[in-house]
Amino acid sequence: MERPVPAEVLAAERAAAARGFTKSSRREVGRLLALAAAAKPGGTVAESGTGAGVGTAWLRSGLGPGGRLVTVERDAELAAAAAELFCDDARVRVLHGDWRLLAEHAPFDVFFCDGGGKRDDPDGVVDLLAPGGLLVMDDFTPSPHWPPRFEGTVDELRLRYLTHPALEAAEVLTTPTSSAVLATRR
Repeated sequence: MERPVPAEVLAAERAAAARGFTKSSRREVGRLLALAAAAKPGGTVAESGTGAGVGTAWLRSGLGPGGRLVTVERDAELAAAAAELFCDDARVRVLHGDWRLLAEHAPFDVFFCDGGGKRDDPDGVVDLLAPGGLLVMDDFTPSPHWPPRFEGTVDELRLRYLTHPALEAAEVLTTPTSSAVLATRR
């Protein structure tokens, strides 16, 4: 028997399906996002790469009454759809544009970096975290090697976050074939 899925997540999954959006967060990652947001009940939570709002819905499901969530999406149609999903919650703000728009809302207690920044500016991503802030990144393929490898070569991106001097980081399995990097800013 599967654990219940929050209503806002189900609504976001339906909205994603209606738009043919197939890159939404997996439920295993979603539960991790809800836990991360719940761990910082009055915190400021961010997401880059809103997509159709599935990850946003998971984050919101864990958001405390004093918390706030800001998410940014490059695609105007997806951003508008996500904004409509969360229009009844003043704690949630959906932005349309580049991930760097998040800087004016930083520092973040939780940052789900699922879109911009992850690859092109790792130091900029880390700079958006508050001390003790939690960074979550998914869509990695587990590697039994150190340094971690992907398709036979060192995964420089994953290695950068796992060894970043300002972070304490670990990789965790989310499914047998996928993993996430979790890190906290020192």
